[in-house]
Amino acid sequence: MAQLIKLQDYLSRYEWDAYRYPTQYIRLKKDNWNKLYYIWENPENGESITGTDEAAEQNRNERSVFSKLRTKFKRGKDLVEETKPKQESNQYADLPESEEELKHYFLDKLFQFQMKWATSTITHTSIVDREYYQDPLLRYLLQRFPDTYLVMYFPVFEIKNAPVETEIILISPIGIEIIYFVEKQTSAVIMAWDERTWLVEEEKKQTKILSPIIALKRTEKLIRSILQTYSIDFPIEKTVLSRTNSIVFATEPYQTKLVDQSKYPDWFQEKRRLTSPLKSSQLKVIEALLKHCSSTSFRRPEWEVDTSPTMIVDLEE
Repeated sequence: MAQLIKLQDYLSRYEWDAYRYPTQYIRLKKDNWNKLYYIWENPENGESITGTDEAAEQNRNERSVFSKLRTKFKRGKDLVEETKPKQESNQYADLPESEEELKHYFLDKLFQFQMKWATSTITHTSIVDREYYQDPLLRYLLQRFPDTYLVMYFPVFEIKNAPVETEIILISPIGIEIIYFVEKQTSAVIMAWDERTWLVEEEKKQTKILSPIIALKRTEKLIRSILQTYSIDFPIEKTVLSRTNSIVFATEPYQTKLVDQSKYPDWFQEKRRLTSPLKSSQLKVIEALLKHCSSTSFRRPEWEVDTSPTMIVDLEE
């Protein structure tokens, strides 16, 4: 599951420590999966983790010490509570029957956890639009890509004291990909007309849309400017992507890939096949970008001092 390091202008824990959290997430995800899988295979043992690997047992001990923060907020309907209602002691009684269903169950838990890390720190939190919890594109980006992909979902940068919203930024160990999704009704055909205007044709009716190239170039220019400030050399590519439509063009735009429904499977599998671990250059990139992101948050009205920010999906909640 890819990591959500920045969501709009919400406060992210990755801003706190861009080097620690990506690697920590991967380790904790593995530990929690081992624990859940053992419980699923051995329901007669309840919540015991006897027989699991040492890492899973260590994680259980860590969480018993460091996962004490259970703050609940009552600040209006738009504020998502950080904690969930306590469940009964037999909380694992309803685990899925098949292993495939168990994986989906775990991914849903991880999505909630990722949203938590992307919208709060130990001491501060952001008011989250509930729609993001149901956003299918966001779920797709997080749940279908490997752990080493770091996602900035329409991040807002602070440039000369002015907020600038950008496109989706996917940061892998080998480069940055700026993605613009254009997805219409399945019967529609997207026509890459020029750099200013594109056409969407459906049932012999044409509708003009603003060319995605404009937004992609604006995001690329901003990213390059930030990376140059820190003397960082990292590949950047731009992609217009449609999983549902054909994209027709006479000439592919300069230094921009057009990936339509026919090319999408290959594009997707290429991302999935990347087995490279996190790289220091990749983490250096996100540290630089996050430094220039805008963040809106408020101090938690109540909070416990937690000496470690290592919190993962609480499967016992």
